[in-house]
Amino acid sequence: MRKSIATVSLSGSLTEKLTAAARAGFDGVEIFENDLLASPLSPEEIRARAADLGLTIDLYQPMRDVEALPEEEFARGLRRAERKFDVMRRLGTDTLLVCSNVSPHAVDDDGLAAEQLSRLAALAQESGMRIAYEALAWGRHVSTYDHAWRIVERAGHPALGLCLDSFHILSRGSDPAGTADIPGEKIFFLQLADAPLMAMDVLQWSRHYRCFPGQGGFDIAGLVRLVLATGYDGPLSLEIFNDVFRQAEAGSTAVDALRSLIALEESAGISPLPAPAVPTGFAFAEIAAADPLPVTSLLEGLGFRRTGRHTGKPVDLWAQGDARILVNHGTGTRGDGPFLTAIGLETPEPRSAARRAESLLAPVLPRRRVDHDVPLDAVAAPDGTELFFCSTRRPGHPDWTADFASGTDFASGPDATAGPDVTAVADFTAVADEPQELSPAGPLTGVDHVALTQPWHHFDEAVLFHRAVLGLRPHESVDLADPYGLFRSRAMTGAGGTPRLVLNLAPAPAPDPRTRTQHIALTTDDITAAARRVRAAGAELLKIPANYYEDLDARYEFAPGTLDTYRELGILYDRDEHGGEFHHCYTATVGRVFFEIVQRTGGYRGYGAANAHVRLAAQRR
Repeated sequence: MRKSIATVSLSGSLTEKLTAAARAGFDGVEIFENDLLASPLSPEEIRARAADLGLTIDLYQPMRDVEALPEEEFARGLRRAERKFDVMRRLGTDTLLVCSNVSPHAVDDDGLAAEQLSRLAALAQESGMRIAYEALAWGRHVSTYDHAWRIVERAGHPALGLCLDSFHILSRGSDPAGTADIPGEKIFFLQLADAPLMAMDVLQWSRHYRCFPGQGGFDIAGLVRLVLATGYDGPLSLEIFNDVFRQAEAGSTAVDALRSLIALEESAGISPLPAPAVPTGFAFAEIAAADPLPVTSLLEGLGFRRTGRHTGKPVDLWAQGDARILVNHGTGTRGDGPFLTAIGLETPEPRSAARRAESLLAPVLPRRRVDHDVPLDAVAAPDGTELFFCSTRRPGHPDWTADFASGTDFASGPDATAGPDVTAVADFTAVADEPQELSPAGPLTGVDHVALTQPWHHFDEAVLFHRAVLGLRPHESVDLADPYGLFRSRAMTGAGGTPRLVLNLAPAPAPDPRTRTQHIALTTDDITAAARRVRAAGAELLKIPANYYEDLDARYEFAPGTLDTYRELGILYDRDEHGGEFHHCYTATVGRVFFEIVQRTGGYRGYGAANAHVRLAAQRR
């Protein structure tokens, strides 16, 4: 289907918005009147610019407070409408959005509303235009789509139809099944917006918290299926009022917007995509560090062993159990130190995953390969993290671990001054005469989850990306108390509960670098033994205040000596309503990376959110 976006959904000038929409791949736009009024271009120049970019202008909006008025006020509305029709003619569009009246002067009289809308439609028809009437969720007398339809049907004018808006329908809890009673030819336009489920004034909800389909809690796909069943053949158009989108770069927002519609078409059964190849776990995590010593010292303290080196790039493989960390000391580090740059995802069908990612506009990362390289596909997540689709020792698939050189002599490895390359995690060459010890035993057994702090303007985009592209399931968003604000967190998991990926949003748009950390949580079967092993190896664990343990003692009963051990080692504890338990502790932060050690028992599924404020405060110190 044709895809459109309202200019109000993007930041910048009207020209910048048109350019962003076109580059993303949209077919058309809705011109928001404020954008036109603020533009130095004439309507004719805007029309020409849109045409040059391959965009149609599908709608002009909005016209407010025009129906169900005393005659004198309605006459003034008709004069306004005549001017708008002239502007529309110059823009090259034929559909005007008219919102239901919110004025205190509006009369609660459906007959009057129908009669005046019919007169407005007749005026529009004379100019070759038509009127799409929309029920605002906060309309003074008309606030539901079925009420608006009764008025349109009563008016009975061919140039008068409906504009259906998913937010106005679903935010009020209206049953969209009633759209089946509306002939498709009388639905002139369909606007789509999702939103998080919130208990607040609907006007404020709409003005500040709308988001793209798939980023909120509404069943947008169900609504679209119902509307298309009526015979509606117009575009799917996004109309998003969102404080973050208004400040974010228009180009990336437009790509995110189009991705949401592509995913929506799949969900609604309109257009199929390559099936999701949902990841089943983590193959590796890669840390970039110009000076690898702080990271490798920490890994040694955690019990990792260096088990392989890339033969052409300065990247080492460190392993323990099923946890594998790559340390890339050839990639230029950022000013605030080592950072998590890539994640390898265990994927049942890596090529299928890559095809799906491409179809959903994920940036494909270029790769430099030679004949013996294991083929790996990688895309960039919204925050820039590189995601590799790979297979670890699974028959029938290329094994990325076959490209590692194993052994203890790494002195002859590549020059650490080699330049950055996105293939640094992939292109290794095996040494045939030496056995490769991929998973040396230790107190840590694997990766429990990876947590990534998102740039402030990419959080919702990241949720949609990981849901649509990777097939991960988003859980409820959680607000965590930070000493300097609220820390927003949302977990994403695969079908079987793994992999676990946690997306975080730090308190401020431009936070202190210490709040933009990423962390890798490692599993253990014995949190006390693992923590003692780390301490004995000289690695620093996060110090937790004594007040925390006094409160813990008041809330739970522990075996004698257990709480003293936890206090000594900095182990935190949580218990869910089903008796599941979570024991965890943290290393010191190196650059922008730290590690967590976790032990889950009794089916605990959370992430220790009850302890987050203590951990965040301790890290601030």
